[in-house]
Amino acid sequence: MTEFVVVPGLFTGPDAWRDTAGKLAAEGAKVQVVDLGPVRDLEAHIARVVAAIDTIAVGEGQDVVLVGHDYGAYPAVGAADRRAHRVARIVYLDTGPVQDGAVPLAAVPDQELREALAEDGDIKGELPVPPREERRRWGSTAGVSDEALDRLTAHASPQPLGTLLQPLRLTGAGDALPTTGVLCAESGATIDTVRMLLRFGDPTIKALVRPDVTFFELPTGHWPMLSCPDELADVLLRAAADEGTRLEAAGEEEATQPGYLRPFLLDVPEIPRERRGAIDLYVPEGAHVSEGVHVSEAVHVPEGAETGEPRPAIVFVHGGPVAEDARPTPRDWPTLIGYARFAASQGAIGVTLDHRLHAVTAYPTAAEDVAGAVAEVRADPRVDADRIALWFFSGGGPLTAPWLAEAPPWLRCLAASYPIMAPLPNWGVNDPRFRPADVVALGGTPPFVLIRVGREAAAVATTVAEFVGAAEAGGAPVEVIDVPEAPHAFEGLDHSDSAREAVREAMGRVLGRLGLK
Repeated sequence: MTEFVVVPGLFTGPDAWRDTAGKLAAEGAKVQVVDLGPVRDLEAHIARVVAAIDTIAVGEGQDVVLVGHDYGAYPAVGAADRRAHRVARIVYLDTGPVQDGAVPLAAVPDQELREALAEDGDIKGELPVPPREERRRWGSTAGVSDEALDRLTAHASPQPLGTLLQPLRLTGAGDALPTTGVLCAESGATIDTVRMLLRFGDPTIKALVRPDVTFFELPTGHWPMLSCPDELADVLLRAAADEGTRLEAAGEEEATQPGYLRPFLLDVPEIPRERRGAIDLYVPEGAHVSEGVHVSEAVHVPEGAETGEPRPAIVFVHGGPVAEDARPTPRDWPTLIGYARFAASQGAIGVTLDHRLHAVTAYPTAAEDVAGAVAEVRADPRVDADRIALWFFSGGGPLTAPWLAEAPPWLRCLAASYPIMAPLPNWGVNDPRFRPADVVALGGTPPFVLIRVGREAAAVATTVAEFVGAAEAGGAPVEVIDVPEAPHAFEGLDHSDSAREAVREAMGRVLGRLGLK
């Protein structure tokens, strides 16, 4: 007999779980939904979950499965640490794994609010119930009916700030417990994105490559107990039965190697790189320094460079977040090298770089890195500083916004391949500087070439659709090249004629804006 102990998230209590609990009971499982109540610290919440576990009789085949939704994961994991011998599995519902020392404030999805609460530090205060119209700031409401939203608001309770500011303290007793992650696709979390993070070398995800760690995915937002209660109940029963998708460590099989680390889909010349700090340049044969051009001592030019016409440059900007210790670093990925060499073979100087997008909160830092790299490229005397294009990939999409907003005259074109064109809902990032759709809706932006893949995660595809729709409304010049059968990071995964043609066409359009076609 399985007994579920459910720990609700921020502002929620047993009422939100009424339908899911009823379905579980109808299937023969027992369910307790813990009422955390208005206690003032995390340890008190943990104690309430421990008390719920202690009410369950010890017996043969009596499995206790803890389910934590957003903030609820913290008291759930804390209780599992105190009663590890009683717990068969921990289920994380639309939230990431938590570890010793983690502060529950991370469960607040809104970045600005997190920062304000951390700075305030008032452990005696409380976080008021958000009004109905602001629920989206606390998690995607996709799939939730108006009636359910009204119910969620009516039964909500304030969250004591002390529960969010106190670090979780664990002994390690529950570290080896089986776990399941239930991902909500409309929140931006999918099994494909987890695999992508694994291939980026994310250490938190690497720790989940275990046979007793499984994943499920629901096509809904942050509140599946309201939007799809029966489907959630089914997933929880399957999780208790040790079902679900398991991760494979990158490198165990060829199939697990990410696309960006596989050979580029086009045969391009082996043009050597020039490494300079955080950037690499791939310079076409015959690219020389023009007569009369002053060469700064800060700019290195290879010995023997002759006079001639400077070349336009295309700067290829990787996505992310990429773990800080990931190796190889992005500028050494075959995909980016392939694009840079392809550009050089067509007469432009191709540039790759490493920037510091190591977390979803690091877009300002990454933007500064990209701007600095572009300035360094433009200072190279072999580069025509008035003919520059920037080409972004994947999670680098939000970095296009500053360039769209204040495009200098020398920026002839922007391009993006399978981009994430806005911070995803579960990122909790609300910085308006990194929302390209808001900019193109106003019009007056430079030309933009976009490669859109058909096999894209739903949440990512939504950001692209919003961007394209905003561009159409604003009259912004966005040219879309569709690759219907291609996946994210397709250049190493799909070597079909249609995929190759899409890359050639996109490159041709960018080169045309630079005056090379």
